[in-house]
Amino acid sequence: MEIILKEDIIGLGFKNDIVNVKSGYGRNYLIPQGKGVIASPSAKKILAENLKQQAHKIAAQKAAAEEKAAQLEGVALEIAAKVSATGQLYGSVGAAQVADELIKLGKDVDRKIITMKDAKKLGEYEALVHFHKEVTVTIPVTVVAENAAELKAAADAEAAIKAAAEARTAAAKAAAEAADEAEEAEVEAPEAVAEEEAPAEA
Repeated sequence: MEIILKEDIIGLGFKNDIVNVKSGYGRNYLIPQGKGVIASPSAKKILAENLKQQAHKIAAQKAAAEEKAAQLEGVALEIAAKVSATGQLYGSVGAAQVADELIKLGKDVDRKIITMKDAKKLGEYEALVHFHKEVTVTIPVTVVAENAAELKAAADAEAAIKAAAEARTAAAKAAAEAADEAEEAEVEAPEAVAEEEAPAEA
């Protein structure tokens, strides 16, 4: 069914957009919650008239959105999160953490207008800030290990243990080879003596 949105709904559309939704979603959620109305011919006609009258206001809203977007130009975030030794995050990093980091930079952005695929591993991601239906800012997000020092210490300790084990194995192997060589030498020595003491043939 066609619905005229009465407010912005990220992932669906913006205020005054006409969108197609499943009948149940429209009748059971959007309309009862006051988030949309059925896009009947009369409702569409009223919408068109309202948009015509609000053209100046809409242009001003877009200009304000562009101004806010400009403040995020060149912004890139690095978010520290606790991770396991395998690089898996304890939890995830998403829109809420992006909003928190922006606030730390003095950029007060409503988390509701931020979308980002939840990060569950270390790496590079992108967050989208939807200021207006025609104004969206992409922010690079790098998720790094908060406990990097602990992970490095654990990795170094594991490497040291592995190296010590390999050294012990190598030493044991060398000792075994030396013992084998000594045993062979002892066996060969009596045989050589026996050959020397054997009587010469007449």
